[in-house]
Amino acid sequence: MSKLASKGEATREAILDVAIELAREVGLSALTIGALAERASMSKSGLFAHFGAKEALQLAVLRAAQARFDDAVIREAFKAPRGLARLRELFQRWLAWAAVQPKPGGCLMLAAASEFDDRPGEVRDFLASQQLAWLAGLARTVTFAIEAGELPADCDVEQFAFEIFGLILSTHHHVRLLSDPAFIQRAESGLSRLISAPPRRSA
Repeated sequence: MSKLASKGEATREAILDVAIELAREVGLSALTIGALAERASMSKSGLFAHFGAKEALQLAVLRAAQARFDDAVIREAFKAPRGLARLRELFQRWLAWAAVQPKPGGCLMLAAASEFDDRPGEVRDFLASQQLAWLAGLARTVTFAIEAGELPADCDVEQFAFEIFGLILSTHHHVRLLSDPAFIQRAESGLSRLISAPPRRSA
């Protein structure tokens, strides 16, 4: 990569950092080239050269947020041994990403999913595919725990992943909206109960 290309990529990443923070504060639907130009102290034309129209900016911000999530949660959690240790590490890191972080808005992707769940278009399609991928990743982690002999062979993998994701969504709601001081204990209790009595496939 040339120095010029490298500098351009670094500039784009710095802009995306600002855009992610702004989207957390005002919502992804309110993220515009104009609002970002004001926050980043850049010209609209300069930002348009990087991202184009509003929807392209929103998609770029979601992809950047996803990449940061992958680095902080998925890749770190997958360093743990396969089995329940990895499942618990993934759950804890996901909670920290979605709920514990002090930044306004919590998890941008979860907030954006609520904003765009009934708005057809590329942003909604991206969010849906991204969260289906999250569920698939959770299901793989549960499968590894079954293969390690730490969950029963007839465990319903998809139902288990659904319920873990439900705990994460509920925790995000409890801490961000309800200011529940016991959210960590409630979430950990929910996971422990799920592990001790996992859903089973019907015969």
